[in-house]
Amino acid sequence: MSSSRPVRVLLVEDDDLMRRSFTVALERYGYEMRAAADGLTGLELFRDEDFDLLILDVMLPGLDGIGLCRRVRETSLVPVLMMSARGDGLDVVAGLEAGADDYVVKPVDTYVLVARIRSLLRRATYAPVPGPERAAGEGPPSEGEVLVFGDLTIDTAGMEVSVSGSRVALTPTELKLLLEFAAHPGVVLERHTLLRDVWEYGWDGDSRVVDLCVQRLRRKLGRDRIETVRGFGYKLRR
Repeated sequence: MSSSRPVRVLLVEDDDLMRRSFTVALERYGYEMRAAADGLTGLELFRDEDFDLLILDVMLPGLDGIGLCRRVRETSLVPVLMMSARGDGLDVVAGLEAGADDYVVKPVDTYVLVARIRSLLRRATYAPVPGPERAAGEGPPSEGEVLVFGDLTIDTAGMEVSVSGSRVALTPTELKLLLEFAAHPGVVLERHTLLRDVWEYGWDGDSRVVDLCVQRLRRKLGRDRIETVRGFGYKLRR
């Protein structure tokens, strides 16, 4: 994302009033907005143009938001924020499993939406300075190190992760979560701590975003890499 141009956001929302109001509100915050009323049009826009962040409603005609998120994840790691009218329903879980980074429940205040957008963009632009290679367990890591945990290697300068020499593609949220675990190898991190430090929730958020992001990391890095400590949280095995 270049600092010389506005942040480009694609909003896919089928409700005309909500789509227009979100577009106008976010433009006032300086975002360059593109909008679509259905999933297939949103997919076409995504393929034809470059975006820094996507906001996808779950319930869309043609191609729903979950299907659209899956199609996006086939080729891109762009941050994705889902909007759901059913905050305690299966929509949230399905959206996060499809690769979304976070979600908000409608109706949502503009300041909450902007806060979630800013948090996602900070994760996407996180870039430590270069540093030396270091094996795991040699004290707290500093920015820019290459961290080694067995066959797992994390290059925090190049923002690259590999397992047994093969590069693994992670979304910005998955990468920041892994870096949080790597900063505390063998230490149990509680869900509310991860919500605060990775998702930047200033209040108790929905721990499902943590659980499902951990599941996605396990699928990509190996199921035994991150251990569940029942009743407490998760830890990265040394």
